[in-house]
Amino acid sequence: MSERGSRPTRIEVAIDRGVFMISVAAELAEMHPQTLRMYEARGLIEPSRSPKGTRLYSQADVERLRRIQQMTAELGLNLAGVERVLALEAELGELNAQLEAKALEAEAARRELKAQLEALRRSMGANIVRYAASGTAIVRAADARSSFGPPRGARRRQA
Repeated sequence: MSERGSRPTRIEVAIDRGVFMISVAAELAEMHPQTLRMYEARGLIEPSRSPKGTRLYSQADVERLRRIQQMTAELGLNLAGVERVLALEAELGELNAQLEAKALEAEAARRELKAQLEALRRSMGANIVRYAASGTAIVRAADARSSFGPPRGARRRQA
């Protein structure tokens, strides 16, 4: 309780900060502490350590332990299968992050290209002459404005 006798102070802890000793983590994950040690030896879990070397498990570690337990108990995977699933999930996460980064780069490039194209259109607006194809001969825009006809050596196509 605080000094004024009101509600107790609530402390927020990061999900990846090691705060649980092995006995508490084992209880939260509903498994024996020796199982946690075995999972650590296999590389399935990596708790942080206190300055004196005590294992400290985070909430994320406890959730991972529950996920491992689900894969072994409900899905029937052995620990080698669990290792493979976790490795593939990590790889998938990395690939998704790369894909998201590339999508952001592509969107930025698209916006830049659109801006450049618009600037080009504005700068070339007076020089662009639109024409419509018809059954008659196609004459270059510069030739159509000239009173002298097509340039020397050029022929008009017959329709």
